[in-house]
Amino acid sequence: MKVITADTDWSALRPVLWESVGQTLLMVSATIVLGGLFGLVLGVLLNTTRRGGIMANPTVHTILNVLVNIIRPIPFIIFAAALGPLTLKVTGSTIGTASMIFPLTLAATFGISRIVEQNLVSVDPGVIEAAQAMGASPWRIIRTVLIPEALAPLILGYTFALVAVIDMTAVVGAMGGGGLGNFALAYGYQRYQWAVTWAAVVIIIVFVQIAQFIGNALARKALRH
Repeated sequence: MKVITADTDWSALRPVLWESVGQTLLMVSATIVLGGLFGLVLGVLLNTTRRGGIMANPTVHTILNVLVNIIRPIPFIIFAAALGPLTLKVTGSTIGTASMIFPLTLAATFGISRIVEQNLVSVDPGVIEAAQAMGASPWRIIRTVLIPEALAPLILGYTFALVAVIDMTAVVGAMGGGGLGNFALAYGYQRYQWAVTWAAVVIIIVFVQIAQFIGNALARKALRH
């Protein structure tokens, strides 16, 4: 790790900054893909197993619902710390970018599952009943009715989740996870290099704006179809 003097030496910091950007992008992309997939599955199960759902099973729904309600409200930094022993067992370490993807993915899964469930509830029951009347299986209804009908709000929900994941990747910087959070703290805040901290802030803002712009555009396109 390079030692930075009182005057910000951007020639020395620039490689560290780009490495941090790459670590953040890796954590965000891996988390939103894995957490998004697992969250979709869990959200669909929450929706379809509730009373009146196409795979109604009150016992399964209650178990899943309680599990999500327990884990989702836990502040991420506490959740990641509490998950340390499991993270160590699964990844072999509790520090580093790769290790932090595990708690990030779990937290994203439970957060996204509730977003998915809430958006699927808004689907017109009449459309589902029509598909059932034509003999469509639950899996076919999920694939061709539920998800397509809720696609636009789901895209916006995933965009919201993506922004939250970016925020969480900054948090893991305080836990040895690398990324822009660690860069802002280690090279900026702790050394009173405010320009360094603000550089990280600006980059994160740019990431969020790009994600929001793309999400809004995709949602509008889905609505037109």
